[in-house]
Amino acid sequence: MNATHLSVQTDALVVEWSDGSSSQFPTLWLRDNCPSGLHPETHERMFDLLTINETPELVSAELSDDTAVLQYRDHHVSHMPLSLMLANRSGQRASDPGRLPPQLWRGDLGAENIPRHPSAAIIDEDAALARWMNDIATLGLAIVDHLPGQTEAGIQVAERIGFLRETNFGTTFEVINKPDPNNLAYTSVALPLHTDLPNQEVPPGYQFLHCLANDATGGGSVFADGFAMAEDLRAQDPDAFRLLCDVPIPFRFHDKDADIRVHRPVITLGDDDQVIEIRYNAHLAGVFDMPADVMMDYYGAYRAFMAKTRDAKYQLTLKLKAGEMVVFDNRRVLHGRQAFDPSTGFRHLHGCYVDRGEFASRLRLLAKTQAVT
Repeated sequence: MNATHLSVQTDALVVEWSDGSSSQFPTLWLRDNCPSGLHPETHERMFDLLTINETPELVSAELSDDTAVLQYRDHHVSHMPLSLMLANRSGQRASDPGRLPPQLWRGDLGAENIPRHPSAAIIDEDAALARWMNDIATLGLAIVDHLPGQTEAGIQVAERIGFLRETNFGTTFEVINKPDPNNLAYTSVALPLHTDLPNQEVPPGYQFLHCLANDATGGGSVFADGFAMAEDLRAQDPDAFRLLCDVPIPFRFHDKDADIRVHRPVITLGDDDQVIEIRYNAHLAGVFDMPADVMMDYYGAYRAFMAKTRDAKYQLTLKLKAGEMVVFDNRRVLHGRQAFDPSTGFRHLHGCYVDRGEFASRLRLLAKTQAVT
């Protein structure tokens, strides 16, 4: 879309666009975002707002190809790219290739419809990497297959996105049945749906679970879209939904080496009132400590969400095979495990995390060079 006319007002510039719409830009915003105020190499803002009047006076404005040439009373001249102005019209968030709208799902998606991507293509081709990451970003879940049987193979795929997130469990972790466990994941018992490490100030973003062996009886992996459960709760019981958004609860992990705890809500909303994070793990929830007059209503809301995590209509169940790796958004997709019998065979998953910021950064870089098909 092109600009057709510029109109100078007392403290703003009005731009008329070729589709018949118009946008108003305050003169202070225009000066603050003048390209001359950015460092030529780092592109960081160098301009100091306090060096000018809070209402800079615009004298004239002219169109020159794809630029608005702006003359100010203090003799400053700005060459404002129209693309910058179009992308940042007042009240409109600039498009962000790293922020894709989620596609909600429930159990009827079917385990057979979880997107699958071959590991070799992800490693070798940016276009394949982009397709895989777009599937994860929209569904929150995908499977990488045909992985070699070494732990480094899964790490190599994860590092195609960015550096790994280290936690108190290390940079990587082994999900096996072992003596003296400090986490239920390291046992053979069933694990109800949950998100990992809600006790962290910022829980890990994307989780990678590479199956090296899964020969025991049982041990199926269970997944559910926490965003879908939250949105269904919002529609069915708005008061319960709001309590889970507004009331923080304690989460805590502690062993001989660490004691990590926070107070946070189960559901976090973004600026547009959409769900952006689920923080749910009944095993790591601490003792509720909200005021007494809120306590019973909160328990009702918490139980309502918990009931959805147990409802089969939200669940996908599959048994990972050696050479497969499931990747999911840990702050959206809840995961769990069916019990297994370690006497019937060996079960071994190798895991790691990559944070959401690294994931979004890679998507943005790929968007500059790859057209996802």
